Amino acid sequence: MAPPPVLILESLRQQIASCESQLQDLRRQLAEAEHQQRAAQQHAHDRLRTSAPAPFGDPLTHDMRYGIHDDFRSEVFAALSQGEEEQAGEEEQRPPGRRWPLDAVEYRRYGRQLIMPEVGLQGQLRLKNAAVLIIGMGGLGCPAAAYLAGAGVGTIGLVDGDVVEESNLHRQILHSTARVGMTKVESAMVALNSLNPNVKLVSHTTRLSPETALSTMQPYDLVLDCTDNPASRYLISDTCVLLGKTLVSASALRTDGQLMVLNNPPMPPGSTSGGPCYRCVFPKPPPPESVVSCGDGGILGPVVGIMGVLQALEAIKVLTRNSNPSIPETPPDPPSLLIFSAYSSPMFRSIRLRTRKAKCAACSAQASVTPEALNSGSLDYVQFCGVINPVDALSPNERISVNNYAKIRLDVNPFTGTEPSKDSHILVDVREKVEFDLCNVEGSVNVPFSTVTSTRSSGPNGTSNGQQGNEEQSWVSELKSYPDKPIFVLCRRGNDSQITVKKMRELGLDLGGQRWIGDIKGGLNAWRDSVDPEFPEY
Repeated sequence: MAPPPVLILESLRQQIASCESQLQDLRRQLAEAEHQQRAAQQHAHDRLRTSAPAPFGDPLTHDMRYGIHDDFRSEVFAALSQGEEEQAGEEEQRPPGRRWPLDAVEYRRYGRQLIMPEVGLQGQLRLKNAAVLIIGMGGLGCPAAAYLAGAGVGTIGLVDGDVVEESNLHRQILHSTARVGMTKVESAMVALNSLNPNVKLVSHTTRLSPETALSTMQPYDLVLDCTDNPASRYLISDTCVLLGKTLVSASALRTDGQLMVLNNPPMPPGSTSGGPCYRCVFPKPPPPESVVSCGDGGILGPVVGIMGVLQALEAIKVLTRNSNPSIPETPPDPPSLLIFSAYSSPMFRSIRLRTRKAKCAACSAQASVTPEALNSGSLDYVQFCGVINPVDALSPNERISVNNYAKIRLDVNPFTGTEPSKDSHILVDVREKVEFDLCNVEGSVNVPFSTVTSTRSSGPNGTSNGQQGNEEQSWVSELKSYPDKPIFVLCRRGNDSQITVKKMRELGLDLGGQRWIGDIKGGLNAWRDSVDPEFPEY
């Protein structure tokens, strides 16, 4: 008997992961062997240079007293002396036994940015010696990490506690189908090692917490916030202020994105010359019910990709600023909020931000955020930002399980005692139309939740309070025209459906308690898990 397809897929994924791990080790060994070979060649070259007689004209050995007029001799010696000083300064940056500051492979790999005056040799050396921490290896973190590794940042730390899911792949470009189920950090390390084996990668496969934030972020020069929730953003920003580190923060949802470079320059709390922090811009978190995730609101892959690439760009600008002595020094860019909207024209606009807030809880002289408060866990960021508890708005007799609803569709109807019929009840799906068009249960009618919540209750005489749209009026009238049919309400997870049931009662659709209205517990997720495994998951 052949093994089940699930076991075959899992076995293939494990084999691919094992091969990728072996390839990663081989690439490291190859890089080390190439480095040893270059070191040996350089050592042989140095021995030959020191043992062979200097050629005529070598300024280090040639007697300059002969063949030069006395009037020019001092000028020549002064030029040679200056050249030796410059050479000594360059040699201070070279590793022992190496002729050039960078390896030959680094000159080839980074040549296109080395020849830019904004980067140059000194900028590349800064990148090579820098350590950057990327928190979140999702849609933002993947492109940011790819471009920072490609640019030659010497050490990159990766923080994420999640695993790769199939729904991630349309936007999280470092992950692949073969690595579904692998931790995001491990998956990203495989891809980044393949991209640039010369970069040191440090894995942190747990979520950042107040107790671990200081120790995790301390070794790094710069931090990128690539998370997707307010609690993490406040925690990361507070920690950057305490540690004196610049933060590049971004977010994206649907077709829009935002970008800020915070705590730049990174001055201690109380210093008015430091850049603003996240709390300066957003002193209070948004209401928890207004926070929408990518899973609920959707996200267009290139949108979050653009924001991640911009994070990498800002990180490179911060790390290489004023690295070229031939370009006049400039202060950090004024603080601003960059707003991106894919379907607007123009797509980018920038809003100037104020300096540090005078009474900011994190970066002012009266700051209440301290290392002791972080380490003790007394700062509850989840409580500060608020949590949306699962909706529990209905009594048990106003709800029905997906299994019992399935029986109503297949067996005897408990409300009428008759054989099942598609006309025995009304199934209302309150997902938005774009989701309803993706997939729906046969026989259901669509009344979007946004339409339900914007409909006002009727007055004492049955008329609506205020002006109503035709669409809002029509769905109520349509449901009232079938008073003998019970109404079952369905949504994606079983939350919006409960609120809709209460709204329908307010609108009088229960006919004063004579008509049953209830929701289907767990929504379409439960329907797929328990009744119809082929129902699409999105």
